Formats: sequence, structure tokens, C-alpha cells
Amino acid sequence: MGELDEFAEALLDQIAVEVSEEREIERLAGEIAADPSFGVSFEPLGGMAERVLPEMVGRAEEFTGMRAAEGIRVSLTELDEFKMLKAKKVYTRSAGAYVDEVFAAVAASDVKAIAGAAGRDTPRFLVYSTYAKSYLSKISTTYGDYMDSVIHLNSFVLSRYPQIILYKQGEPYGSRRAAVGAGYAGAVKMTVLEEAVHSMQSPLEEANRAAVVEVNALNEELARIIMSLEDEAVSFLSEYLKLQQVPESFAVARRANLFFMLNPDNFVAQVLGPDVLMYTNVEVDPKIAEAVPELPRIYESWLGPIQAHHAAFTAMEGMAEFAVREILGDDPDFATYLGTFAGTDMSSYRVRKSIGRDFVEAAHKSMGRDAFAEIMRRRPSTRDLKDPQAWLAAGGA
Repeated sequence: MGELDEFAEALLDQIAVEVSEEREIERLAGEIAADPSFGVSFEPLGGMAERVLPEMVGRAEEFTGMRAAEGIRVSLTELDEFKMLKAKKVYTRSAGAYVDEVFAAVAASDVKAIAGAAGRDTPRFLVYSTYAKSYLSKISTTYGDYMDSVIHLNSFVLSRYPQIILYKQGEPYGSRRAAVGAGYAGAVKMTVLEEAVHSMQSPLEEANRAAVVEVNALNEELARIIMSLEDEAVSFLSEYLKLQQVPESFAVARRANLFFMLNPDNFVAQVLGPDVLMYTNVEVDPKIAEAVPELPRIYESWLGPIQAHHAAFTAMEGMAEFAVREILGDDPDFATYLGTFAGTDMSSYRVRKSIGRDFVEAAHKSMGRDAFAEIMRRRPSTRDLKDPQAWLAAGGA
């Protein structure tokens, strides 16, 4: 097996748990279908989603004072298509087709295709394979996504979970069907409502997209620099940073380890600390900077877009979370969902901490539903998210 094949195997090992969960869902669905004692059905996902869409969109618009995307609709999206939809969320300047290739190869667990993509453009592979690993390792806990006026429902998961949850609870199935069915309805309501709110967030989404494009361009630049380093520099940095020892014959793996350590998403944010999102400059160890002279500039250039991305994304998620909590807070189906699907309860859900939701809550308390449009107009920074009162004061609230 060649080095790139081993690299591909290692990547698949990192999402092995998710792949196993997918196979287990398929296995249980087949077992349930073949079990004559089960005999329980639930409302089809498509019909339920179409039924709750108008109500959830209407309630979201009333609560936020904003309009959902024109012509918004729901789509039942199967697993492979849902995974490729996630690839479309990896915003780049010019690597879209390559990202699709990597996601398709990883989604299919195709070692040869992954190795081929890695060999064709190793620096880009180092950057975008991390997205594939991150996004595809969360598929079985992701119920929906939004893009271009379409709420995509993860049909593979949502259409199977009610039967699987009921089946695992055991007999008598009939007496437990109503509770599981209510939880299923709550899951669909939550997902449609959350994505309807996301459809209202074009200004934040555009800011997020632009920021991520810049972040990924810098990561690509750094990956190309590291892949072109001389062996002597790679050896020095690997030893200085105390990286795992890799044989010199594994040139790609040695440089990959170095990139994963030095890329700003890891080194600045994880090694130097989470307060990086408040930094205005980054000090680089002189010995590291001597080996990679471009590093200080890349880190400095990275701060602005990563902070813009973090702020926009956190505000987007916070708006959706707050809307769900407030709109569905007294909905019995949602309460049942929390108990049967999410393993929690309304009290625990209400007190769960979230910097984005807390920011939106503070803004809403001060401004009412006008807060949502104001967040669109006057996008909060990372500092604002930590200090919503300062953001409110700056706007004259």
C-alpha cells in the first residue's frame, strides 16, 4: 500500500464511527421491516414536513418580523445527496469541483479515489479533507440544512428514527407509538423552523461566506508553503514542535503533520488559546518564523476573516436557537422530542448555555422583534457577542 493509500485509510478511520452508525441505521431499518410483530407506521416524512411548513414559516416571520426566502419549500434529501450538499457549504475561491471530488470519495469510503484526489493536489487535500471529516462525521445527528430556498431534510435519518426508537423501546409497540410519534413531529417542527430562520439571514450568510473564502485561501497558501519545505526544515520543525515521528520516506505524511499543527485554525486557536477571537495581532515563535518566514503574515491576515466568520456563524445559529426555544417552548410535540429523541427535557434545554443564543436573547429583551433586523443591519463582532450590552449601547438602544 502506498503512502497516499495509507493517508486515505487514516482519514476513513477518523469517520469510522459515523459510517458504523449509518450501517446500524440501515441494519435496524431492515430488521424492523422484516419483523411481523412490529406492524407500526408513522406519518410519512414528506407529508408531515409539507403540513408543518406553512405554520413554522408563519410563526418564524411573526416572531422575527422578517420574511423567509421567497418560494421556500422542503425537500427529502437522501444520504448521499445530503453529504454532497454539505460540500456546497465549503466556500472557496476556486476549489469547488475539487471539494466535490473529495466529499464524494470520502462519502463512498473509496480509498483509491481519496488517494487519487490527494495525489492530484495534496495541499488542497490537506485543507478540504478536514471539512469532509468534520461534516460527514455529524451526518447522523444533522436533521436538516438550508440552501437556495430549499429546506433539505435528512431523509435517511428522520424517516427511520421513529421506527428505530420505538423498536428499541420494545413491546408493546402500540402503547408507545403515540409518544414516539409526537417526538417525531417535534423533530420535524424544530428542523423546519430552524431552517426557515436560516433562510432569513442573507446578510449574515454573505458575510460568513466571504470570510470563509478568505480563511480557506490562506490555509491553501500555507499548505502549499509547507508542502514545498526542504527536508531539513521539516525535520527541525517536527522535532521542535514535538510532532509524532514519521519515517523520512513518508514525505507527504511528515508535511501533513506539520500543516495540521501549524495551520492557524489549530495553532493560533488551539495552541495559543481561544481568546484569539479577540486578538488584533499574533506573536510567532522566532524559531518557527525563521523556518517558515511567511507564517506571521498568514496568521495576521487570518485574524480578520476568522473573527468575521465566527461572529456571523454564531449570530446565525443563535438566532435560530433562540427562535426555536421561544416559538416551540410550549409545544408538547417539541417537549416530547426532547425526551424521546434528544435525551433531555425542557428545563435543561432552556438553561443550556450558548453565546449566540445569549446574545440574541439580550438583544430581543431590549428591542423586541426589531432585534433580528438590527442584527442583520449591524452585524455583531466577536467582542459584541461577549458583551451584548456594549453592542446595544453603540446602536443607541
